[in-house]
Amino acid sequence: MDNLMQSMIKLVSMYKSSFNFIVIVLTISFSSYSQSIFGKWKTIDDETGKEKSIVEIYQSRDGKAYAKILELLEKDKQDKLCTNCKGKYKNRPIKGLEIINGLIKDDDEWNGAKILDPKTGKEYKCIISLEEPTKLKVRGYIGFALIGRTQYWHKVEN
Repeated sequence: MDNLMQSMIKLVSMYKSSFNFIVIVLTISFSSYSQSIFGKWKTIDDETGKEKSIVEIYQSRDGKAYAKILELLEKDKQDKLCTNCKGKYKNRPIKGLEIINGLIKDDDEWNGAKILDPKTGKEYKCIISLEEPTKLKVRGYIGFALIGRTQYWHKVEN
């Protein structure tokens, strides 16, 4: 009888340890997911400080990051076209426009692709990094990363 009780106590202890392990793994998984570049972000104009748009950053099957404009926050620009853009983006609606195409994860940042500025129609090399769980640093540059502009985007809570 004592052996049976000891075996049951060991079994319960083992299940309790396994349960605690699963809870820890799930907690880490969810917290790291919530601290990613993926999701909806409110863009802020680095020159005026005004809120401009809601952009969704998503990951494709190839593991690269892409972003498109979901919503324009300036009411008078809802139907605006990308008149300054070139090639396939020329005269397309800004709303729905893919502005980042194919960033690759490199340690704590994403790079290796370009970002489109619909206002000027120009494309820049792009580096994105998470400053805080709800703050994204987006840097566009020509040539060297030291010469460029930085915007900070803020996570949109669902």
